[in-house]
Order: sequence, then structure tokens, then C-alpha cells
Amino acid sequence: MSFAASVALQGAVYQQLRTDPALQDLVGDAIFDAMPVETPNGVFVSLGPEEVRNAGDVTAAGSRHDFIVSVLSGADQGVGFAAVKAAAAAVADALDQAQLALSRGRLTALWFLRARARRVENGAARRVDLTFRARIDLAEE
Repeated sequence: MSFAASVALQGAVYQQLRTDPALQDLVGDAIFDAMPVETPNGVFVSLGPEEVRNAGDVTAAGSRHDFIVSVLSGADQGVGFAAVKAAAAAVADALDQAQLALSRGRLTALWFLRARARRVENGAARRVDLTFRARIDLAEE
């Protein structure tokens, strides 16, 4: 089953971001695996959508996960692109080629694919969406 490692990947990515010192310096503990009900002040990070495809072969089951991590300016909306982009760079550094331990499956590769920076909320807020790709081997252990 190609979706089997999705929860494990999300948990490992969340843990990696929560424990990265450079990212903590920029956003503190404002890292969420779901969008907060009320928008926090400052810059914050949120795990976003994921697309999963089967990547198994005749030797083992596997999956390819394209997932988005978003960096956003908060409710104070006085934050410019520089702060949001700095936090986005810290996210990219924390995840690109990271060796994450998964509770299910084995991460064989993780890399940065692309980013999109834009103004949102009628130009008052900033957002950077970073897309990463993970390849997971689901061979029986």
C-alpha cells in the first residue's frame, strides 16, 4: 500500500522542524502540523498538502511523497518577505537531504523540489510554499 508511510513521514518532518535550532531561532515554537485556528503573530510554519504515488517495484512496496511546508507571516502583518524567506530557507536547510527516522518504512531520499513566494490576504501577508519529495521503501523488515 503506497499511502502506508504518510503518517510516519509527517511525524518525522514535524519533529525535524521542531528540533532544528536555526528554525527555532526564527519562529520559536510556531510550527504546526495543522493551520492554527487563530493566526499567530510573527512568522510561523505549517505542514500542508501531500500527494502520494506508488513507487514500488517487483522487489518491494514503496511510495513517493510530494509534500508542502508553508511559511507565513502572522496576524500582525507587519512582517515583510525578508523574515518569511529567512524562515523558509531554514526549513529548506532542515529538510533537504535530511536522514529522518520513520516509524513505518525507510526513507531512502528526501530533497527540495521548488518554492513559491507570494503575497496573500489582499497583499497584507506573505507566504512561501516549499515543496519537497520523499522516497520511502516499505519493504517488510
